[in-house]
Amino acid sequence: MSQSNDIEELTDALLKFRDERDWAQFHNAKDLALALNIEAAELLEVFLWKNSDQANIDSVKEELADVFTFAFLLADKYDLDVKRIVLEKLEKNALKYPVEKSKGSAKKYTEF
Repeated sequence: MSQSNDIEELTDALLKFRDERDWAQFHNAKDLALALNIEAAELLEVFLWKNSDQANIDSVKEELADVFTFAFLLADKYDLDVKRIVLEKLEKNALKYPVEKSKGSAKKYTEF
């Protein structure tokens, strides 16, 4: 199965789960974006006051799944093709961060 089909399969499963519970009424774009941000903060909390190797991997999986859930639902809300928008962003970033300037550097493209 291609990754695009995997994303579609995941999105379909999320929509089915949502629709069985009549939660679409709560899933406007603003609230999905807020939920995504909140879940990202919960992912950060897993690492709070720890070295990255001390984070509980099960908690990382749980919170990362929540982040993906709301990201996929938000993409679906705007009928965005996740694979396509990520690849388009990679192309833009490749122009901002050419290998010869960015390799091994953590500098932002405006600092080159």
